[in-house]
Amino acid sequence: MEDKLVAIQVGAVSFVDEGVENVLDTLQELGSVNTVFLANYTYTRDTGGRQTPGFPIPDHGTQEYDLNFIGGNNGIAHAEYYRRTFVKPEDFRAKEHGDTDIMAAVIPAAHRKGMKVYAWIEESSGRGQGKWIPNYVNFLEQDFKGRRGKRPCFNHPDYRNWHFGLVEDYIKSYEIDGVAWCSERQGPLGNMFGGPWATGEVTCFCSHCRKLAEERSIDVEHARQGYTLLHDLFSQARENIRPNDGYFVSFWRLLLQYPEILAWEALWHEGQKKFFRELYGMVKAINPAIQVGWHIFHLNSFSPFYRATQDLEEMSHYSDFIKLVAYNNCAGPRFLDFMQNIHNTIFHDALPDESLELMYRFLGIDEGTLGEIPQKGWSAEYVRRETLRALGAVKKADNETRIYPGIDVDIPTGEGLKQTEPEDVYQAVTAAFEAGAHGIVLSRKYSEMKLVNLAACGKAIKDLNDRNI
Repeated sequence: MEDKLVAIQVGAVSFVDEGVENVLDTLQELGSVNTVFLANYTYTRDTGGRQTPGFPIPDHGTQEYDLNFIGGNNGIAHAEYYRRTFVKPEDFRAKEHGDTDIMAAVIPAAHRKGMKVYAWIEESSGRGQGKWIPNYVNFLEQDFKGRRGKRPCFNHPDYRNWHFGLVEDYIKSYEIDGVAWCSERQGPLGNMFGGPWATGEVTCFCSHCRKLAEERSIDVEHARQGYTLLHDLFSQARENIRPNDGYFVSFWRLLLQYPEILAWEALWHEGQKKFFRELYGMVKAINPAIQVGWHIFHLNSFSPFYRATQDLEEMSHYSDFIKLVAYNNCAGPRFLDFMQNIHNTIFHDALPDESLELMYRFLGIDEGTLGEIPQKGWSAEYVRRETLRALGAVKKADNETRIYPGIDVDIPTGEGLKQTEPEDVYQAVTAAFEAGAHGIVLSRKYSEMKLVNLAACGKAIKDLNDRNI
């Protein structure tokens, strides 16, 4: 186990509230953690700030909510890396902790203790950034009606240059060991299906994306027309207005009549993957020793449509590691939500319970009924299966990409829904390593975790060491 990564995601506020040395000691002593995924750039409470207001505050840290949380960059940005974008260093500086440079405080302290530090960058938290960053609206996506969306366009030069500059700044200004990139986004078709990660927007039809489409001989206007009709179909489905041939047949007919629907979906994902490939190449050109990898978010476990866009075999060519979300505790409530949403659109001909077994077969998952899983969650066997699936993809590609399953610890779910227990953490960590994982990432953030559950990870690591796994 000595070469295995045991990481945890930690936001800036935890180090401010509890002290750098104290937090690092707690992580090492209780959780056997050897790597910190420092959420230094985030605008979302999923990885930044204290506990989400309204949920119980755990048994450490300041015992009150940080209702003024905004987020941003908790390091010191250097202007020379942002000359090719209109975004300035002061525009995205986090305001919560004054002039404190969290990276400068945490990285050397962690290294002295033999721990590594990866910069966690949550690009996908873009929905809140527009409130605070001047001119942010200029690189937001555009929908099929020409309206601005909620998130930035991967093909906009200013947005690309801003984030390329941010990563270059981090790897040249700080002695980080890796970059962990989080982008919890999906294409226009997935957004229309609905669910917790969906924006409901059909994007992107900005000038940059239209130009790329034309270069690929995709008919832009036909794509607009197809998505307009699809939008109308899904709106009718949500109002229980059934087409003569049913919902799924009508959906499939539109795909046949307007192949540009899928072509535009593919174009969106190619823009994201192109961004990933270029970012990976940039880091390696500057410092080949720095590890670069991607967070594959939870929708990958629920939607066969989204999973089809996340080809781990292909991604392994530009990934030192992949953090594959395998959050089994909160999976139950989340999967129920996904199933209810997709049955309001393309599966509206049936009830969620009627297609559950088919969806499980599609996904290679075998869990409980929709009535059971919100309270029970999913099992550690799901963690094992997902780990094996990812390892199989890397092996097929003949690459050495490391697979780090994300293990959920106390992610808020809601009253009466599955809550994390120490045995859940123990079994999930054990399942990941027994399946051959190169490491695990305790998620989503230390500031929402109970110490007893962190300690369960440490116990699992000790027992795995005793078994020489």
